[in-house]
Amino acid sequence: MVLLTALIRPLHARFGEPVDIVTSGPWSAPLLAGQPGVGEILSVRSRKTPYWLAPDQHRVVRRLRSRGVGPTWFCDANEAARPMLERAGIPDDYIVDVKDHPLEAGEHATEQWRRLADVSPKAPGVPPAAGAVAPGTYLRVTLSQEADLDGWLEARGLAGTPLVLIQAGNKRTMRRGLRRLAVNHKYWPVERWASVMLYLRARCPGHRIVLLGTGSEYRLNEELIAAARIPDVCNAADDLPIPRLIALLSRAVGLVTVDSGPAHAAAAVGCPLVVLFGRASPTLYRPWGTSGADVKVLTGRIGGEASMLGIAAAEVIEAWSTLRLKAGGAACPVSPAPRRAW
Repeated sequence: MVLLTALIRPLHARFGEPVDIVTSGPWSAPLLAGQPGVGEILSVRSRKTPYWLAPDQHRVVRRLRSRGVGPTWFCDANEAARPMLERAGIPDDYIVDVKDHPLEAGEHATEQWRRLADVSPKAPGVPPAAGAVAPGTYLRVTLSQEADLDGWLEARGLAGTPLVLIQAGNKRTMRRGLRRLAVNHKYWPVERWASVMLYLRARCPGHRIVLLGTGSEYRLNEELIAAARIPDVCNAADDLPIPRLIALLSRAVGLVTVDSGPAHAAAAVGCPLVVLFGRASPTLYRPWGTSGADVKVLTGRIGGEASMLGIAAAEVIEAWSTLRLKAGGAACPVSPAPRRAW
């Protein structure tokens, strides 16, 4: 959904109206509400639930009908939600379907969305507008988010202190004990995270380390803290709703993370980051924000296959040592990373 801001903004610029969004899951509304170019957000719990069992789909269809027929972008590779557009009376020739405009060689996901923004379904006389907005993703931090973050930082004893963030978990992290199994290709061992945390504390002694995540990742963060044996590390996974996370990312001097939603959100608010990739393609999904914040991408291989387990802690440390941190990171020395066997 962060990547889709690269489509929403040029559509807004092109048509001069907010872009209404139909989405599924709990994350989109708190992420996108109030963002530039975003209009009404309509949500269904699951696009795969049979229509006759889904009153939320009925509500969305009624709203789309009342809204009237107009240019529509279908951004889901899964066709499960397409019947809702048919039920709402939106003809096929009004729909730009992502499957009809596949990725070009070497194209980043945000570049694909910008390209689709200039496609014209039943919109004669409306000129292309992708060039009118900066490429990449963008999220705005509101005054209310800033105020909420200020109070939260004060309550946590973090106010006035430069912050270094770590996102070690992902949506599979604590799901039915699968964290260490091969199905979780974004798992990186606790001892390597501990080595990185020890380095960050030694390199940036005036900074506080904050561990991000959702509630289910709180226990993983506690494991990292116990392994690193570092005092004053903040485990924020118990109290980090999305609007607060976005504001926190905008304040931090930098982030170390697995390939994740927070990685893309960090780039979208201008937070420099080191990001570890597993099987996903960095060419396609490298975090890319409009601000041009520094992003260091790391990949590894095990047995000839792309694997996050092939990334050594020393590589993460080396990447951080050359990362261009935000203002507030000046207390971190800029000398080369020590050559140690982490």
